[in-house]
Order: sequence, then structure tokens, then C-alpha cells
Amino acid sequence: METTENVDGRKYQVTKKIFTLANIFSFSRILVAIPLIWIYEYYDGVSWIFTTLIAYAIISDYLDGWAARGRNEISELGKVIDPIADKVLAGVLFIFAAYLGKIPLWFLFASLGRDLLIMVGSLYIRFTRGKVAMSVMSGKVFVNALALYWIVAFYFPQHTGLVTFFLVGTTVLMIVSFADYVYRFVRILRGAEFN
Repeated sequence: METTENVDGRKYQVTKKIFTLANIFSFSRILVAIPLIWIYEYYDGVSWIFTTLIAYAIISDYLDGWAARGRNEISELGKVIDPIADKVLAGVLFIFAAYLGKIPLWFLFASLGRDLLIMVGSLYIRFTRGKVAMSVMSGKVFVNALALYWIVAFYFPQHTGLVTFFLVGTTVLMIVSFADYVYRFVRILRGAEFN
């Protein structure tokens, strides 16, 4: 049974605080996702408001990580709300992009399926070990690649070579990060410590 090593590489102080700057950034990212489609439809496509909200959503993902680690505000709620904010925003944007024909349906379903399986695994860990595991680094890299793919596919669809490059790269990262989550899940089930 694996019990001595921390799967996060180091021990972080995790708080029970709810109102932290990091959590505010994460909550705001969920709120940004809600009006995006309406704004796109109302302004007949990409507008400065739409683009500003997309930029804020991307920047806020970095800001919540900076605030959590830099201000020692890693919280149990933050370990839940940050990935949920990512998934809500990505879900809204990718479902809409698939609806508009800018990304393939198979990619949408693969991405949503990956996220669903990771969430089920996280819930299982939460109920069996009493706390939520932090995201893995490859998952964060995947989310960034996903954002870049969406930007290229949505804003520059005429550059098919570039869109294909990001589609392939993001798909590879999706598979690698999912394998990383499965590996970590198994280690935690075997008793490894985690933050």
C-alpha cells in the first residue's frame, strides 16, 4: 500500500475558507460564461464585448491560481470551484462552437466525456478520502491548449492548417492528461497522500 509519498510533489496548506480572492476569480468565470452566447447572437457575431469577456475568462484562470498559491489561499472550495468554472466555461464555448460547425462533434463528446469521468473520479475520492484532490499539471496544460484551440477555431477558421494543428495537439494533450488523472486516481486509491 502506497502511503508515504505525496502525489502533488509537495505539501500545500489547504484552508476551509470560502471568501478568498482565488475563489472570487473562479466564481466570476462561471458568471462570464452565462451571457456569452446571448452577446454573440445579439451583436451578430464577435464583438468587442464578447472578446473582452473571453479575455477576462482566460486571464481569470491564471489569476485564481496566482492568488491561491501566491497568497496562500488554496482552499477545499477552490479545489472544486476552479475546475468546475473551467468545465462550465469550456462546455458553453465548445457546445456553441460545435453548434456553429467550428469544431467537430467527436472532439466535443471526447472532451465532455473526459471531464465527466474526471469529475466522477474526484467525487469518489472525495467520498472515500474526505477531501478533493488538486488538479494535475497536465490537466492545466490541457485547459490552456483547449483555450488556444477554441480561439483559433472560433476567430481564425479560414486558417485550416492552424486549426488542424491545434485540434491534433489538443487531442494528444487530452489523452495524456486523462492518463495522468487515471494514474493519480489509482495511486490515491492505493493510499498515497494528496493535498
